[in-house]
Amino acid sequence: VTLELGGKSPLIVFDDADIDTAVELAHFALFFNQGQCCCAGSRLMVQEGIYDKFVEKATERAKARKVGNPFDSVEQGPQVDEEQYHKVLNYIKSGVDEGANLRVGGDKWGDKGYFVQPTVFSDVSDDMKICREEIFGPVQVIQKFKTLDEVVERANRNSYGLAAAVFTNDLNTATYISNSLRAGTVWVNCYDALEAQAPFGGYKMSGMGRELGEYGLEAYTEV
Repeated sequence: VTLELGGKSPLIVFDDADIDTAVELAHFALFFNQGQCCCAGSRLMVQEGIYDKFVEKATERAKARKVGNPFDSVEQGPQVDEEQYHKVLNYIKSGVDEGANLRVGGDKWGDKGYFVQPTVFSDVSDDMKICREEIFGPVQVIQKFKTLDEVVERANRNSYGLAAAVFTNDLNTATYISNSLRAGTVWVNCYDALEAQAPFGGYKMSGMGRELGEYGLEAYTEV
């Protein structure tokens, strides 16, 4: 049996990263498919030296996101159904109630359908519901960190372990983070770079077994 069960994948951005590239790829990592992606980069952790600037740029990018009929030229359509639509809005309400800083969005979009505004929260603490649980919607959660060891410990303090990413120009940092995070896939300066040759799957509540690659054949093999 192979089970792939989603996650709360940390996307870590260090001070030395190319900030514009990191902002755009972090936006893609979260908002792709209306945030309804198993390995969405749904826990964004940014080092304190660029945190304020990053949050400003991420907010502006979310404001510019085009929402509407998916058959038109837009970036974001509706959530999959009414249940998920209300679930996402309830998570947004939880973030506001627990004291996260709502930068943009936070409500339904339009007057019909299951559309949710692209939403960005900053100043999110580890104990908040929007940081701990998988939202599966267009809600970007941004946290601040100081040191490498701190962010590794906090990122691993997670019920899930499907994917993660690190953005840095330091090869040593990238290698250390990749080896330290308890996640099935760790991307470096990219996101959702999937290949048929590389096994995909997670740790902890993110499931068991692997898809793709040689390991993916085991579920179809009888010994």
